[in-house]
Amino acid sequence: MMLRLVGRRVLNVCTTEVVTGTHLISPCVRAKFKGIVVKHNGVYISTAAVAAGAEDSLLKWALLLIPVATFGLGTWQIQRRKWKLQLIKELKERTHSDPLPLPLDQLELKELEFRRVRVRGRFDHSTELYIMPRSRVDPDKEAQEAGRLMSSTETGANVVTPFNCTDLGVRILVNRGFVPRTRIKPETRSKGQITGEVELVGVVRLSETRKPFIPQNDVKKNCWHYRDLETMAQVVGTEPILIDADLDSTVPGGPIGGQTRVTLRNEHLQYILTWYGLCAATSYMWFQKFVRKIAV
Repeated sequence: MMLRLVGRRVLNVCTTEVVTGTHLISPCVRAKFKGIVVKHNGVYISTAAVAAGAEDSLLKWALLLIPVATFGLGTWQIQRRKWKLQLIKELKERTHSDPLPLPLDQLELKELEFRRVRVRGRFDHSTELYIMPRSRVDPDKEAQEAGRLMSSTETGANVVTPFNCTDLGVRILVNRGFVPRTRIKPETRSKGQITGEVELVGVVRLSETRKPFIPQNDVKKNCWHYRDLETMAQVVGTEPILIDADLDSTVPGGPIGGQTRVTLRNEHLQYILTWYGLCAATSYMWFQKFVRKIAV
């Protein structure tokens, strides 16, 4: 009798009942729960539902990382765009600065790319190199045709000629400029083959790294797709130094100088719009699903 009374008191104190099966629960309630069911203060709670709620909470904060990350990437691209615009500005200033005497030290030359220099000497037209295919750099024409689907750009080659510097006692390479395909052969432009001593102003250029999908240079056919100064210098017996002659070096019948294209790939504005667009879209979806509780 005493044990029965103690047991009733214990049951009265304990208001939570754990039911390992569902046979004690009415059929309408049973269908809503899975696994272990807890009856707390007259309310049945499924442990599966509790676990699902924890998973939803974890998913909620994990998905929030997507708009946060895309916002950070968009902000980073803003800084990258500022840096790129400043770099382009500095390069353009170099190409319009007062010319310096050409240094022969390779380390010094690496710091002077796109810098204007001055040399004096004679061309050796017996050995020319052709960087092709190339289109003519004409800023005025490009500005007029900006935005058009079709352009009238003419293709040809840049003529690179050995140049004997009388003031420095060395032999370098000079990109004299652009010629159309019909005038690549020297005999088609004999009037433009300067024989006397001249003073040139040009822009220092360095070797290029071959980009993907760009063909290898064909030394035997004298067809150069990118600047490889070491190999070019070996072929014609010069120092691995190249300058692009400016537009003022152009003579009637000769290559058109000023073929230095000072452009850098600048697509950061597109990246900014892309990342911020993704941030806005994912933020809206997150708000709809986890704040307004609307199925997305």
